[in-house]
Amino acid sequence: MHKGDVLRTFLGDLGRLGGAVALGVALAAPATALERVTLDAPGAGSRMEAGLRAASLLLEAQTAGIDDPQELLAAARAEYGRMVAVLYGGGYYGGSVSVRIDGREAAEFDALEVPRAVREVIVSVDLGPRFVFSRAEVAPLAPGTDLPSGFAEGEIARSDLIRQATRSAVSGWRTAGHATASAGQARIIADHPAATLDAQVPILPGPQVRFGSLILSGNERMRPNRVRKIAGFPEGEVFDPAAIALAAQRLRRTGSFTSVAMVEGEALGPGNTLDVTATLVEAPLRRFGFGAELDTDDGARVSAFWLHRNLLGGAERLRIEGEVGSIGSSIGGQDYRFSVLLTRPATFTPETTLTLSAIAETVNERDFDARRVSIEAGVLHIFSDRLTAELGVGYLFERARDVRGSRSRSILTLPAGLRYDARDDEIDARRGIYLDGRALPFYGLRGSASGAQLRLDARGFLPVGERVVLAGRAQIGSVLGAALEDTPRQLLFLSGGSGTVRGQPYRVLGVERPAPGGQTVRLGGRGFAGVSGEVRVAARGNIGVVGFADAGLVSASSLFDDGEWHAGAGIGLRYATGIGPIRVDLAGPVAGDTGSGAQLYIGIGQAF
Repeated sequence: MHKGDVLRTFLGDLGRLGGAVALGVALAAPATALERVTLDAPGAGSRMEAGLRAASLLLEAQTAGIDDPQELLAAARAEYGRMVAVLYGGGYYGGSVSVRIDGREAAEFDALEVPRAVREVIVSVDLGPRFVFSRAEVAPLAPGTDLPSGFAEGEIARSDLIRQATRSAVSGWRTAGHATASAGQARIIADHPAATLDAQVPILPGPQVRFGSLILSGNERMRPNRVRKIAGFPEGEVFDPAAIALAAQRLRRTGSFTSVAMVEGEALGPGNTLDVTATLVEAPLRRFGFGAELDTDDGARVSAFWLHRNLLGGAERLRIEGEVGSIGSSIGGQDYRFSVLLTRPATFTPETTLTLSAIAETVNERDFDARRVSIEAGVLHIFSDRLTAELGVGYLFERARDVRGSRSRSILTLPAGLRYDARDDEIDARRGIYLDGRALPFYGLRGSASGAQLRLDARGFLPVGERVVLAGRAQIGSVLGAALEDTPRQLLFLSGGSGTVRGQPYRVLGVERPAPGGQTVRLGGRGFAGVSGEVRVAARGNIGVVGFADAGLVSASSLFDDGEWHAGAGIGLRYATGIGPIRVDLAGPVAGDTGSGAQLYIGIGQAF
């Protein structure tokens, strides 16, 4: 073959090969991506349109960048039902829905047919007339049952109202003791020419039921009699769903179970009784943990604890804790604290917890050091989810020493407290109030004085929009009966630092008394008042910013007729975690002569 012919043949083959490659690339190219999803609902108000858009799977697919034809077709087929459900929820029972994929109705695709590509989807919703109830009847009703206010003749016939009314009716009968109450076959007729809806739902109350036995499952280490005592299951009493929920709550709050499920029996027993099964998953017996805080003035504080959740087989909790404080402090030596706490739920009543505690501690303050030992026995009673009360008896021995010498005090105590907690979150509250009142009458032994310490801690939280929370706190304390010098140091009040006035040195404000050699010694006061305010702003993601101001007064008198104020203010950062926000606060003094410079505070949880 001539060289020219060889060259022409090679170039021709190369051209044909290039064409084949180009064709292969074209065939292998992905389908055209979804370009647009349109939802058109003429006459729909803003709320109805928002509901339609929120229910649309196709709009959701567009937002997620989905362009697979099979997935889009599946979403289009489901779109009909979702749009109709929204129409019914708004009282529109004569509307129509069209979903067109590149001009073709989605419902017309065969079961196994899939388009090669989807470029445009148009969802058209015709609302039609709005229906009203010509009759709205759910009957019979248990005494005291309230139905939704909109479920009445002449009102807009929203489908959700029918469901809500049915649930309310069944719930009313169950609350009245009819555990097997249920809804019968509903009769719902739409009169399209009149645009009315006739809704009738019969209720089948069934017999009044009494509680049978509490059947236990999963309690491997917990004694059955203690589980039943804690649950307080009302065997033999008239059925009440709230009693089942309360029994589950009592079991959960012991902390001895990771899961508690209460399941009603499927059939009634003899005498119309109903057994309930408590399915339990026990928590690990032992747990340990640690904590840490940092204060520029008072130094670091570290703590560790060991916990046993089921010491004697009855959900008894033993907690042993040690703490070292004022590490690296510039105002005194290190503090040490060791405590033991034993709690036993369901003592006397299912809502009453017995507490036994012992504490030994060494405190090294600016002007004094003290050694203390205390023991206490008490009960905590839960009146409701928000209200609890405590009452106990205890003994405190304290030996305190300052430049004037040392002095020992022994007292018997009768601690009592009442707490009302209506916060939405104990760790990071956004709304609600918290009130904690404490009274500690004490009787002096071996020449020690007698009297009483009173304390009140009030907190309030108010959201302003979605990102801002206003938080406020007021504290008041007073010692009555005993003279300042005769009151144990532990019961007197000092102000400054975390917990009282941030920006001021730790526990710096007190009452000064003369000491030998022209010196003075700082004691706590018999009266204390403190206020704190915070503006908490959610900045971005898990990060929050806080601005705050605190002020405190300490008085030698229990009636606040003398004393000195000081105040501090600053800013802080919060980083939200599963165990509470990590807190970093930087503050300085703004009033008073008790300190200067900035104070840094690092801890877990909000300041209050």
